[in-house]
Amino acid sequence: MLGTDFRIGSPVWLDLGSPDTSGAVAFYTSVFGWAFSDLGPDAGGYGFFQVDGKTVAALGPLTEEGAKTAWMVHFMSPDVQATVKAVQSGGGKIRMEPMDVMGEGWLAQATDPQGAEFALWQPGKTAGFGLASAENTLVWAELHVPDPAAAVSFYNGVFGWRSQDMEAPGMTYRVLSLKDGDQQQTSFGGIAPMGEGAGGGVEKPRWVPYFNVADVDATVSAASGNGGSVLMPAADVPDVGRIAWVADPYGAVFALLKPNPEM
Repeated sequence: MLGTDFRIGSPVWLDLGSPDTSGAVAFYTSVFGWAFSDLGPDAGGYGFFQVDGKTVAALGPLTEEGAKTAWMVHFMSPDVQATVKAVQSGGGKIRMEPMDVMGEGWLAQATDPQGAEFALWQPGKTAGFGLASAENTLVWAELHVPDPAAAVSFYNGVFGWRSQDMEAPGMTYRVLSLKDGDQQQTSFGGIAPMGEGAGGGVEKPRWVPYFNVADVDATVSAASGNGGSVLMPAADVPDVGRIAWVADPYGAVFALLKPNPEM
């Protein structure tokens, strides 16, 4: 289960690059009830989404040439330079070399061998987000790629992640967990084969954040009512919960999950 006891490979930060930050603030505050704290001009338009005063995600303008709006999952690295080398050794690419973010930590951005983008965060003064798995916060991170087995091998080489196969209708789903500790207790995400299912067939290789919500159907309605689009309607998944895929008005994809009580 996702939490804030960060270890190597933990999802540690989540942010959105958007072509219209004001519009994105309006959308996400309406859909999730988040508060937004703008860090001011010195931060280049970057700011924090918060629940009960705790940061759960962040937002900033698109900065890479040709970049499209997307949510970016950041994974914890105790040594970002060493992790960058592991990414490259495994066939991944570094889109942004490590940089010191004003003493808050070290940031790098990468692309795995199948084209899914992610980021690395070496904590400094900022360890990571302040709340996870609670209502309206990140609860799961899911990778969609053409070759899940190859992805397991790559990320194991980078972060030491473990995986456990779970049979689902028409596919094998791979549940990811951290390097050490109880495999179920340290699970944080999964890998699914890219195809015509989740995402309504409009997928590309990518990491998709899942947000824990109390009512998936109501949140889908709020998203569509505020200019978003429904990519996969709400549906019950056995032993998991009720899920849906949506996109914000600018095309950033995310998912909603009301977990089963036993999860």
